[in-house]
Amino acid sequence: MIHIIGGGLAGSEAAWQAASLGVRVVLHEMRPVRPTAVHKTDRLAELVCSNSFRGDKLDNAVGLLKEEMRRLGSLVMRAADQHRVPAGAALAVDRDRFSQAITDAIGSQPLISVERSEITRIPADRSMFPLIIATGPLTSDSLSADIAALVGGEHLYFYDAISPIVLAETIDMTRVFRASRWDRSLRGTDPNGACGVDDGEGDYLNCPLTRDEYDRFYDALVAAESATVHDFDKEKFFEGCLPIEVMAHRGRDTLRYGPMKPVGLPDPRTGRVPYAVVQLRQDNIAGDHFSLVGFQTQLKWGEQARVLAMIPGLEGAEFVRFGMVHRNTYINGPTVLRDTWQTKARPDLFFAGQISGVEGYVESAASGLMAGRNAAALVRGEEPRIPPRTTAIGALAFYVSHADPRNYQPTNITFGILAAPDPGVKHKKDRKQAVSERALRALEDWMHDDVPA
Repeated sequence: MIHIIGGGLAGSEAAWQAASLGVRVVLHEMRPVRPTAVHKTDRLAELVCSNSFRGDKLDNAVGLLKEEMRRLGSLVMRAADQHRVPAGAALAVDRDRFSQAITDAIGSQPLISVERSEITRIPADRSMFPLIIATGPLTSDSLSADIAALVGGEHLYFYDAISPIVLAETIDMTRVFRASRWDRSLRGTDPNGACGVDDGEGDYLNCPLTRDEYDRFYDALVAAESATVHDFDKEKFFEGCLPIEVMAHRGRDTLRYGPMKPVGLPDPRTGRVPYAVVQLRQDNIAGDHFSLVGFQTQLKWGEQARVLAMIPGLEGAEFVRFGMVHRNTYINGPTVLRDTWQTKARPDLFFAGQISGVEGYVESAASGLMAGRNAAALVRGEEPRIPPRTTAIGALAFYVSHADPRNYQPTNITFGILAAPDPGVKHKKDRKQAVSERALRALEDWMHDDVPA
């Protein structure tokens, strides 16, 4: 039997993988006994930030990672594919149906028991090992202190911000247009779910801004008041999830080259590309909630209502949820972890998810997938294994365990951390395709090879 602390994406995936290998699992989830500041339900694998799992094609690294996880029997990917919503070339999900599907699957797996209680210390009871700690970015202070004492050194941390969500019926549809960037859309897809050509509808609502509208919005944004953040003087935001006001303070055009970039989005009413665009992505199957893409923020709620109302189409928008900030806690992976997600100090203790030093929904679930398989391997008397670095899931494990510990930052999966392709492949797009094809071949070989990698 193995024990898992934390019922998020990583913990749920780890439990499913171990049970699928015939090993009994006890999954400890503290909600609803102890709620958090950002979770709204007691369901497993609740998504508290975006509803997007990012790109879903093999020409990007996270798309490759998803496909590898599908081939490894990922529960998270199965639920995401079943409950996807239109999001262009990305995979986005109805967050409520997604988490309910995970909760139902875990609850119906006879080898998994879910205990709703808080674990405040690393257990001293040897019967609770192998143990996977997958408590996520909001690990409690008491458990964090115990983890720090075990692994040595202090935890690192950064702040993460959540995007606002608006009620669809309050968006002024006369001010927006529907389109997907470069006409890449979920609509008109093939039966396997690959992104097809836009049928003219598009998957996003786009709020176009003129230069004057952008300048007024920018000036209001940089002057707006932020909410108080604990340890604000020492705040460190993950570069891939910066609040819009932090980005704005880096320069007037930063947003126009980031979340408000207009490229690939000509306004069909004018035939011209706007000066800037705010995209809204469908947040649930019903289509009555839309989230502001890339608009994570730490502004006070009143300031959010005032500033975001300056976006064309959102003048009278009603917010289902305002953006907010929370602290993410993670360990210094290279000093603590092996590439099998085991700790160097004791092989029967694993970390997975964001606390292990990865960033992103898919990456968190992928770490849980491998931690669950390897914890099960220990129970079965087998050697833990990890796919080769030529795969996305193997490259992620290698990065977390081998990056420079002196300036360690959590990472999303990128082609840059995979082993380089054949130097004879010159074109950038061809290189990415070659890396993906090689990765999937390597994964298939690894899956059918009983010799430890």
